[in-house]
Amino acid sequence: MLRKFTLTLLAVCCTPYCVPALADEVNIYSARQENLIKPILDIFTERTGVTVNLVTGSADELIQRLTLEGDNSPADMLIAEDVGRLYRAKEAGVLQAVESAAINDIIPAQYRDSEGYWYGLTLRSRVIIYDRARVNPADLSTYADLADPKWDNKICVRSSGNIYNQSLVASMISRNGVEATEAWATGLVANFGRDPQGGDREQISAVAAGQCDLAISNTYYFGGMLKSTNEAERKAAAAVAVFFPDQNGNGAHMNISGAGITKAAKNRDAAVQLMEFLAGEEAQAWYAEVNNEFPVRADVPASEVLQSWGTFKADNLALEELGIHNAEAVRLMDRAGWQ
Repeated sequence: MLRKFTLTLLAVCCTPYCVPALADEVNIYSARQENLIKPILDIFTERTGVTVNLVTGSADELIQRLTLEGDNSPADMLIAEDVGRLYRAKEAGVLQAVESAAINDIIPAQYRDSEGYWYGLTLRSRVIIYDRARVNPADLSTYADLADPKWDNKICVRSSGNIYNQSLVASMISRNGVEATEAWATGLVANFGRDPQGGDREQISAVAAGQCDLAISNTYYFGGMLKSTNEAERKAAAAVAVFFPDQNGNGAHMNISGAGITKAAKNRDAAVQLMEFLAGEEAQAWYAEVNNEFPVRADVPASEVLQSWGTFKADNLALEELGIHNAEAVRLMDRAGWQ
């Protein structure tokens, strides 16, 4: 049974007897937390007069719900926090292709589906967080180096069930093949300082507390801790720093939050209009400043916090590859003993 979803603004009907959706609204199923998306949706409503109705839940639950609802789904758009979920939604047949020159002209090809089923809206990098006092950044280099025995008992990371870790491993499979990636994952697991537990913020806090020297984390979690209203989080963030791996190779691993138009969309034009707005300069600047995420478009600068970490080389791997290799990544992590 699906868990209860958070409903915002409207209890969306999902039976065959629903009144058809109005032309001046967009219904969204969002795996992003309400506070990370609703403010910019409210700005869209102010600019256009189009009402946005938001249903939040986990990505897998929302994809399952879209599948069960079929053509009767009230949802016009799906927003997910990782390309692996968007790829899964495409494979499940719950999205439709969109051709928008306005979007294609500003979102780089590697950050959108080659057939137009999903588009990246924000960027984040999965990086190494290190303790300022115990680690010399000159000793850091690549993701591959994290499997070196010199890091024995020094690494904190989330579980293999986390989609961000699955996508990182999927990218390595795409670049290096299964055999080499499995050898790396086995070495990484041998260097864990504790069993995987908690989210990215917990990994960063564990480094600050001396439980590990290094953590693997998405950049926006670290940015959020630096600006947190929680004193303990700010103190933990101040004790660590960001390192972007593979700067002499492929570059730091990238991922997105993004969106796709549902196959059942009743308000398709308004939904496309919203997607174009979210890719626009105003929304991109808001994401960077408020959510500590890198803009998906090159002509919008990152926030001062993100810029303070310095420039870095980003991996240009087409993010479709992360979805293509997700299932193999999960199996590989299991074989490597990554809990």
